[in-house]
Amino acid sequence: MTARNDNEVSHPIPQEAFDWYDEYAHGFISRREFFERLSTLTVLGFSVSALSAALIPNYALAEQVSFNDPDIKAEYQVFESPEGHGEGRGYLVFPTSVTDPTGAVLVVHENRGLNPYIEDVARRVAKEGFVAFAPDALHPVGGYPGNDDEGRTLQRSMDRVKIEQDMIAAARFLQAHPRCNGRLGVVGFCFGGYITNMLAATLPDLVNAGSPFYGTPPAEEIRQSIKSPLLIHLAELDERVNATWPEYENDLKANQSPYTMHMYSGVNHGFHNDSTGRYNEAAAELAWSRTIEFFKTHLAV
Repeated sequence: MTARNDNEVSHPIPQEAFDWYDEYAHGFISRREFFERLSTLTVLGFSVSALSAALIPNYALAEQVSFNDPDIKAEYQVFESPEGHGEGRGYLVFPTSVTDPTGAVLVVHENRGLNPYIEDVARRVAKEGFVAFAPDALHPVGGYPGNDDEGRTLQRSMDRVKIEQDMIAAARFLQAHPRCNGRLGVVGFCFGGYITNMLAATLPDLVNAGSPFYGTPPAEEIRQSIKSPLLIHLAELDERVNATWPEYENDLKANQSPYTMHMYSGVNHGFHNDSTGRYNEAAAELAWSRTIEFFKTHLAV
């Protein structure tokens, strides 16, 4: 796997660099330690600047659907969250060609707030004819700050239970929106993958379909509540998340919860995120096409 749009990296990035980035992105090592580890790869002909440029998101690469696209209309919308932080805010996108109520999809970000990649995913969802809403967990602390380091730090500092309640409130807000036909789907990435699983377990009568990308399971005591079908995407090289899958699968089977899991070979955690070197176009497009068809099947009235 090679980096995108980075002429300095002419050889495949070593797997350990991806693993170190995953540790750094999820708070297991500091930024300083991450760069110190990258420096050990210079003997292989890599520069630290080239590796970091390939691994750290470049959101200029992430726009597939422009906010000016005539097929969509986007705006920011606040919603009430009485059990969370009191008020939430998110990115609401409508398909302009659809005037009747249609299926709605909650799009949930990673562990760093509502960044440009996730906003673009919401626009991609709307281009497919759904109402999309991407809440920002960082709204109570000023919103996504413009860079992922600060975003991760802010999200880590917040009350996790209140964030989850904000996401529950966002799901209820979207499902009740007049442009929604009452059918709700959820798609999320990393932390958002966990939230997708959690919402399916917490709101079994509200969520009609969930598609978590490389997300960990919900709490064991609520897994038996899952009724909606799940379309689960995992990355073969994502040892951290994959270690949680066997137990989760056993619980889904035991509870007769409907699910399909796809394991994408040779790719890393974050393979759908087209702003970093972890992006794998073939796997990302396959997983996304499966997700859209899944929602078309389960969100139609």
